[in-house]
Amino acid sequence: MAPAPPSAAAERGAWSNTRLLLLFMVVNFADKAVLGLAGPDIMRDLGLGREEFGTAQSAFFALFSLSAVGVSLLTRRVRTTVLLLVMALLWSAAQLPMLWTAAGFGTLVATRVLLGAAEGPSAPVAVHHLYGWFPQRDRTLPTAVLMVGAAVGVAVAAPVLSWVIAGWGWRWSFGLVGLAGIGWAALWVRRGGQGPLAPALPGRGVGAGAGAGAGAVGTAGPALRRILCSPTVLAAVLGCFAAYWHMSSQLTWVPDYLRTDLGWSGSLAGAVVAAGALANGAVLLGHGLWERRSARRPDHVPRLPSGAGAGLLMLVAAGSVAVFAVAEPLWVRLPMLVGPMALSAVMMTVAQTACGRIVPAGRRGPVLGLVVGVASLGGVLSPVLLGRVIDAAPTAVAGYERAWLLTAALLAAAGACAAVFLRPERDARRLGVPADGAPAPGVHVV
Repeated sequence: MAPAPPSAAAERGAWSNTRLLLLFMVVNFADKAVLGLAGPDIMRDLGLGREEFGTAQSAFFALFSLSAVGVSLLTRRVRTTVLLLVMALLWSAAQLPMLWTAAGFGTLVATRVLLGAAEGPSAPVAVHHLYGWFPQRDRTLPTAVLMVGAAVGVAVAAPVLSWVIAGWGWRWSFGLVGLAGIGWAALWVRRGGQGPLAPALPGRGVGAGAGAGAGAVGTAGPALRRILCSPTVLAAVLGCFAAYWHMSSQLTWVPDYLRTDLGWSGSLAGAVVAAGALANGAVLLGHGLWERRSARRPDHVPRLPSGAGAGLLMLVAAGSVAVFAVAEPLWVRLPMLVGPMALSAVMMTVAQTACGRIVPAGRRGPVLGLVVGVASLGGVLSPVLLGRVIDAAPTAVAGYERAWLLTAALLAAAGACAAVFLRPERDARRLGVPADGAPAPGVHVV
């Protein structure tokens, strides 16, 4: 039986929570971007080399994966509204110590570890919370809006934090994003809420007016190992790994590249980074609107599988990174940075909606956490490995060329795998998970 259409009040609540979580992701990615934007000043003041700076950036991901998995498992026992609030407060606690003038490299590494532990579960828990408000067929657009927060966070952070760094010093850039996290937490306490399609917690009812079957799914359905070993999940993990690698490499090294190798000012480098982030946001939002329109076409109208489309877009992004690496004229390279390179971001949305499609609602949080936890290792490895590649080259220019070509190769491999293997509808049928997220009759845990 098809689920009843949502009431007007439920739809308003759904989009209100979507807007709040958009702001959540804005602050989240401003937190991530601050170190890259302040990088040259931090390296100068603390006497760090690029490899040491890459280590500090990678420290952010030291507990990122473990936290993403561990906290996502808590979604089966703790409401996502509470988990999201605690995460935002921990972000702020991690940023504010850098205001202390005596805080050096050790404090920087320690606070980045804490920040990563707090932010690791943010995307999977936010997506899981959001899916408690939207049925399966309507999830692509709100997921894209959520991911747009990443682009908006960098786009807003780049010029604002560049201005703060130039006027008040790099330490206040950390203070500003810490205060922003406190402000979001206060807003969430007043306006955040659990959705009617949220799965039930042990000993409690489902969210207000639970949708059909939402509270009853529990943990019934295909065995977890079958879900995690499905081609869709494996291709999603590889695709997100490459996307995290690409995102982290850009946040860490593009500002330094523009300032040290091209001699640009911090404000001009920040403007280019912001333009690239806005391109990411435009791609994500455009893709979300396209997928929403595509999902509402009649079944007999042929359409390209979402995994195939995302894989092809990632291949285009790989080619653009390669052009950015080897082309000489800036008028060729810069359009790559603020244009087709952004297409790799689509994998973030497609991978999560695809995995959400093949998982019963009661297991969605843990599975999304596992996917993000493993995939985010790309963010762990990218800063430090690319830092070593750059420092090991005869010149920084040659090092950056090698780093971008390595990134392009990874994106191409991940895109090819996604184009072939990311098929959520096929795997959902094989696993016996219908479109509403509840297990099919007769399917049990083995």
